[in-house]
Amino acid sequence: MADQLLDQVRDVVDGQIDFEGQKLAELLATAVLAIVGGVSFLVGFLLQDIALALKIGLGGTALAFLLIVPPWPFFNKHPVKWLPVGGEPAITSAQQNIVIDEKLFTK
Repeated sequence: MADQLLDQVRDVVDGQIDFEGQKLAELLATAVLAIVGGVSFLVGFLLQDIALALKIGLGGTALAFLLIVPPWPFFNKHPVKWLPVGGEPAITSAQQNIVIDEKLFTK
């Protein structure tokens, strides 16, 4: 029972993001948390209310979590095309040419 539930949760949560998506997620996390932190500080300072500042900060952190953690489709716009499993190498050892100090060496 628990294994079936865990498998269903994994199917929902398991998603792929590419390297560009990782870069975008890092940028979004930094930007959202910096903006929310600044707004939280300013509101708390101007209103002299630390509880409100903490609530704004926690709400912004929850917003960043919902924006960044799920594998949204826009995080996988540039998927990596991997080589097939067991495929032949692109360059065989007979085709490798090495140039050192303008001298050609064939391997």
